[in-house]
Amino acid sequence: MHTPRLSFLLPVLALLPLFAACKDEAKDKTPDFLSIGEFSVNRKAAYTEVRDGAGRALALVPRGAPHPAGFSPAMVVEAPVRRVVAYRPFETGILKALGEEESIVGVTYPRDKWAVDYMRRGFDEGRIAFVGDFSRVDYERIKAQHPDLVLTWDPSIVPMMDSLGIPTVVTSTPVATCLNTHIRFVEFIAPFFGKEAQAQDYYRKLRAALESIRARTRGMPQPKAMWGDIFEKRVLVEPGNAWVSELIGLAQSDYLFDDVYGTSCIEISTERFLYSGKDADIYFTYRTPDRGATSKAALARTNPLLARVRPLGPEGRTYAPLPHYAQSADRLDEILTEIAAILHPQAYPGHELRFFVELPDEDPAPAKDR
Repeated sequence: MHTPRLSFLLPVLALLPLFAACKDEAKDKTPDFLSIGEFSVNRKAAYTEVRDGAGRALALVPRGAPHPAGFSPAMVVEAPVRRVVAYRPFETGILKALGEEESIVGVTYPRDKWAVDYMRRGFDEGRIAFVGDFSRVDYERIKAQHPDLVLTWDPSIVPMMDSLGIPTVVTSTPVATCLNTHIRFVEFIAPFFGKEAQAQDYYRKLRAALESIRARTRGMPQPKAMWGDIFEKRVLVEPGNAWVSELIGLAQSDYLFDDVYGTSCIEISTERFLYSGKDADIYFTYRTPDRGATSKAALARTNPLLARVRPLGPEGRTYAPLPHYAQSADRLDEILTEIAAILHPQAYPGHELRFFVELPDEDPAPAKDR
């Protein structure tokens, strides 16, 4: 049986250590050891050992310093990193937050898929190259960009990168990233670039946003929300251990897949999706407007079963992410606040949507020729 009260309490309890640690962090002293979900940073005398999402240990050493024993050449990263290939837009946003967008030299999205100016500018200047689709990257293109580091969610490329002598960090984990890890991931990336101070500034901004969300939504009615989509062959949702689920719970709302556990975009049955959908008040679709999410009716046409989801009718609200949503990790505090404003518009009067769009019932009628 679904338990709304438990779905709210668990994320809040999980975040209590996060907020309790704030007093220590205010001293601006970087601890010698950081545990950030599956990731870690362990500062030693001559180098820094980092452990990535695949559990691999790499050594960060100052440029020109001797490499420590016990690490193959491809497992040693000379810091600060100057040239990086990044698979996910989330990582490019983190680099932007650290002021390191100029270090990006390769990505797995072509220029026309980018909606943020700094990435388009990098392509136009000839600094950033499209290194192939994430499912079939061109290793020669990667090599030609001479990266100091590759950030990837795909562990399968590690053997090839090792053979090329290019250090690789796996930024994904076997299960979805929780809210705490999501907002602190910057602390894992920062040591590669010597930007720990900037990471702390960014983290404080996100922490303040969460504290504000918790305060502004306290005592509000709990709407029921769902996040996912029915595709041609699969039904995918954000599980209850994902950061969006925990944020929804923190914002005094009830996430309808909070009993689902696993990786982000996890597959569930159509029956389960529709069962939860009949009780939902708010629906977040994965589809952007350029992929069919222009209205409730248009979204339902992508798969007739979606018409059974309550928010696609007159009694609920449906939201689609705009193209730059996934590319704006540098503005994550604004994204967190916007999701809270969608859940509780009465707590955020006058809020203008910047990362999502509320879908109308029908697409506007085409203008008649005059």
